[in-house]
Amino acid sequence: MLNRIISIIFILVCVFLTAVVLFQEGNEQGLGSIGGIADTYWGKNRGRSVEGLLEKLTKVAAALFLILSLVLNIVK
Repeated sequence: MLNRIISIIFILVCVFLTAVVLFQEGNEQGLGSIGGIADTYWGKNRGRSVEGLLEKLTKVAAALFLILSLVLNIVK
């Protein structure tokens, strides 16, 4: 029973992680980022924007993914 519940949560985390990664914008700065040209207002305040929130959600979902995969392997 516990294995089934964790498996369902794991599938939901996988779908959520996939969706969050797909919502993020691509990194199209190119060679401009080397010289600091791409350092704009939005780049400086990235943590307060939607993109910053998506990055934080990606980190949390990835951590949950790793933890749940380890738990599923142990409970198996």
